[in-house]
Formats: sequence, C-alpha cells, structure tokens
Amino acid sequence: MGQTILVTGGAGYIGSQTCKLLAAAGHRPVCYDDFSTGRRDFVRFGPLLEGDIRDRDRLAEAFATYKPDQVMHFAARIEVEESTRRPTLYYDVNVAGTVALLTACLEHSVHQFTFSSTAAVYGEPGKSPVGLDADLKPINPYGASKLMAEQMLADAARGTRMGITTFRYFNAAGADPEADIGGPFEGDSHILPRLILAAAQGRTFSVYGADYATGDGTCIRDYIHVHDVAAAHVSAVDAPTDAGKARFFNIGTGRGFSVRELIDAVESVTGRSINTEICPRRAGDPAELVADDTGITEQTFNWRACYGDLDDIVRHMWNWYRLEHKKDAS
Repeated sequence: MGQTILVTGGAGYIGSQTCKLLAAAGHRPVCYDDFSTGRRDFVRFGPLLEGDIRDRDRLAEAFATYKPDQVMHFAARIEVEESTRRPTLYYDVNVAGTVALLTACLEHSVHQFTFSSTAAVYGEPGKSPVGLDADLKPINPYGASKLMAEQMLADAARGTRMGITTFRYFNAAGADPEADIGGPFEGDSHILPRLILAAAQGRTFSVYGADYATGDGTCIRDYIHVHDVAAAHVSAVDAPTDAGKARFFNIGTGRGFSVRELIDAVESVTGRSINTEICPRRAGDPAELVADDTGITEQTFNWRACYGDLDDIVRHMWNWYRLEHKKDAS
C-alpha cells in the first residue's frame, strides 16, 4: 500500500526528484513549498500546498488536509556564503522552521521523519574518507544550523517516540536521467553548474587552489547523483526506524574526484574547452572530502548508487542544460 508523504521543499532540486520517485513507487507525495527557490513546473507528481515551514497555521492546514503517514524535510537555506552574511536567516529557516514542522508532526501523530542534512556538519575533518564517527565541527552558519536541527530532532526522538532518519549528503550533482527536472544554473554556487555554464557560454572558470596535497593539486570531492540521493529517501519509506530512535547516514559514493578531473569530464561530455584561472584557496575548503560508511546505508535500505560514473552525472546535467537553454547549447 502506498503512503502519503509530506515533502517540504518538494519543488526544489532534490525534493522534486524525490517526489517523482515516490510517485513512481506508488506513494502520494504532497509538495509543501514557498517557492523561494523551487519551481512550480516541477510540482506534477502529487498535490501542492504553498507555504513557509515557519508558518504553523499553514502547516496545520497541510497536515489536516492530507494526513501524511511520513514527512520528508528538504526545505532549507543552503548557500554557505550567504549563511555567513545572513546567519539569523539560516537559524530561523533551518532550525526554527524544523521545530515548527516537528511540532506539527507530533500534533498530528506522524511518527516517521526523514531529514535532509549535509556533510557540512563535519566542517574540516582531519581525515578522509569521513565516517559517521567523525567529529561534528561545522565551520559556517549553514552547517551549524543543520547540526542544530539534527540535535534537536534526536532529542525529540528520545522524548516523543518519534523515529528520525537523517541523511548527510556529500556533493549532490547531476539532473534527472530523463531530463525531466533538474537544478538551477545562473547564480548557483556549486561547481558542476558553474562548469556547465563555463563550457556552454565561454566563461572563465575559477579554480580555487591548485597546491593542495592531492594527486593534481586540486580539491577532491565525492559527487553523488541527485537521482541516487532521492532513491535513498524512497527506500527509507519502507525501512522505518524504531520509535524513539534517531539514526544517521552518509549519502555518497565513497569515491572522490578532483576539480581537474571534473573539468576534464565536462569538456569530454560537452565537446567544449573550458578556460580556467587559478585563484587563491578559499578559507575552509578541505583538500579532500569523501564519504565513508556508505555500506551502512546500502545494507540498511538495500540501496546503492546507480550513477557512480562521473560522466553520467555530467551528461545528465548537460542534457538538462540543453533543454533549459537551447540557444546557448546549440
């Protein structure tokens, strides 16, 4: 029997992909989004209720109307640089918003809650790959706000018999393999959208640091396909955690690629050369950030990343870009 899942941020990059896969699995995703960053044309896999996660009256209406069996919480502010300029906004949305949502869950007897977190809670880990036992020392308000929400949810699990599942993503990337939905490009601070724009529009791409202690001197990151991130959430629906428990999982491939390797992949897939400039390192950028303990995720949910090949991730995003910007990519 399919379940009704309230998906906050269901019109966003990962939330919309999750809604698509939930519907394909026979569930009913209910999108709850304020469209501050999400897209209305991505809401086509289930009902929509427009609202802010800090709006307790609107949340109460959503729960009373749709009576969700579970909640998946993606809605958040996610830009690291912005979080340093507007920290109170990040604590308001990412922490206070989560409190409001959790309160609504408890008032309406929803006992399974899946939280979208981030590897930013680890800060600058002393070693890579990064396991679940690594110290939690975020270095910016974005990571700190996510960690606060994690801690609050874990406390709520113990105190209320709620079952909490937290997924810490590494670098979510790519687009829907069918080029049905995807992420933004203009204004996006993430590396792959910036590289796609550089290839498509002849922009110079800035490489921040080429003197790290890595094979080619550039940073190494674990890129996990957005489809695989969404698939992990769908798998979690059928593998609920025990009441009163909070569990944590890393979502990554366990394999890292350098910035230069990513540039090479984009050039290969697009058939276009990318002009680069070497810039000073950015504060807080660790040399390597790769997920460990991914086997725990695989075993718990019978889940495995389907798109571990970097070229697949790049190709799917390039296909999405060409649909979104036909003139630029012609």
